[in-house]
Amino acid sequence: MNMSRQFVLPAALLALAGLAQAQVRVKEPWVRATVAQQQATGAFMQLHSPKATRLVGVSTPLTPVAEVHEMAMQGDVMRMRQVAGMELPAGKTVELKPGGYHLMLMNLKGQVKEGQTVPLTLTFEGADGQRETVQVQAPVRALTTAASGHGGHGSAGGSTPAAPAHKH
Repeated sequence: MNMSRQFVLPAALLALAGLAQAQVRVKEPWVRATVAQQQATGAFMQLHSPKATRLVGVSTPLTPVAEVHEMAMQGDVMRMRQVAGMELPAGKTVELKPGGYHLMLMNLKGQVKEGQTVPLTLTFEGADGQRETVQVQAPVRALTTAASGHGGHGSAGGSTPAAPAHKH
């Protein structure tokens, strides 16, 4: 019996270490405020993963439609389109920002106002097909917030602790 405990504890510690390593870190999340009757807004943040993974989904109780989008030049025109996923290379920080990759929150039921917090659930998928979710609380910043995310009435950023990942 004592010998089996010697093997169970290290195995449990290794499993926990693997879970901690898989966790995607989210820094400086924010959502742009809207005006009355506006039907959509964007969410922005920095994502860092210790291992290669993909952002494959987003959901929020704020609205029934939330998607990963990309802004890209097509000829002489900047176009926005939904993408099936966004690569996060191992050890590199990827920024979701105005004019690039971002999250679109659509079919809004009401105005999103500066000072509110929007809960987001990000879904990531590893090369092995395993999925994990990360809970984020994104503060709403003024409509006038600069593309860098640090305009308006100051940054509401900083590192946001994410809830534990859930494997699927």
